[in-house]
Amino acid sequence: MSTTRIGRHINAPRSTVYRLLLDADSVKAWMVPDDMAKASRVHRFEPHEGGAFSITLIYDDAADADTADAQHDAYYGRFLSLTPDERIVEVLEFVTVRPEMSGAQTVTFTLTDSADGGTDLDVLHEDVPPGLSPPDNEIGWRTALTKLVALAEHGSLAGQQ
Repeated sequence: MSTTRIGRHINAPRSTVYRLLLDADSVKAWMVPDDMAKASRVHRFEPHEGGAFSITLIYDDAADADTADAQHDAYYGRFLSLTPDERIVEVLEFVTVRPEMSGAQTVTFTLTDSADGGTDLDVLHEDVPPGLSPPDNEIGWRTALTKLVALAEHGSLAGQQ
């Protein structure tokens, strides 16, 4: 198991960033990889302590899937702790038959005020399964957070680079 820690500065208030982290439509927009965005589904999203979530990531092109018959990935979890505008702790697991991708993972989002009035966001992803390499996980988080920044700062993904 590995850990990924990544931070981003966002030119938006903590309340905006916190809302985007807990809104199902926003999560689908920023968290879902670009090659899975068209048909992916947020099946369940209950943003309260103890609330559950379930998300299916469907490959836009089946050729992008890891195996010949895999056309989607899925994960589910629950919110362990929510401190408004400050912290979100969630636990998640991939739906998989691959032992190297199984196991509970914890993701902690910490939001703090930046000196310029924006928000500093720190993401700590713990217990990353061995089947997900640390470099790949970091790339995934960097991509997702770039989209989150665009949503927070511009109100849409059009501002992403």
